[in-house]
Amino acid sequence: MQKFTLDLKKFVFLGFGLALLVSSGFIFPEDSRVFIHELLNKYYDKDGQQEPLKRYELNVTNTGFCRYRKIYANGKEEFFSFNLSRFKSMDYYGDTKSGQLWLHTKNDDVIVQTRKDKNGDIDSMATYLVIPLKSIDEEKLNELADRFRQLSQIQLSVNK
Repeated sequence: MQKFTLDLKKFVFLGFGLALLVSSGFIFPEDSRVFIHELLNKYYDKDGQQEPLKRYELNVTNTGFCRYRKIYANGKEEFFSFNLSRFKSMDYYGDTKSGQLWLHTKNDDVIVQTRKDKNGDIDSMATYLVIPLKSIDEEKLNELADRFRQLSQIQLSVNK
């Protein structure tokens, strides 16, 4: 009986060890969301705008949305949002000092809203979102593209 319980304990500990080992090899959606959120905010170029910004918000939410809000010094607001399941590709135009990250979607999937503009409030749709970045290297951009693709695949399977 004592040998049976010792073998059972070994089996249980081995099972827990294998489960921990296997689960540590996967990237969970929360990790990718946090990585994308932190990387975009870390390398964001506030001075890379045509008009001076008062404030900006750049978030990747738990519900699978990428949201970008710009508030200019003159009070004008622009808001962009798209579901990560609609992500198609990513392009970067510029160099390691500064550039623009273009996030493309499958169709007109980016919600664009403008508020407090002298031309009036505008609601429209777009196929891409542009985020100015600075001091980012090629490795970070490649990892960012991989994380966007992973989250897109996860969101597609969740939304089915």
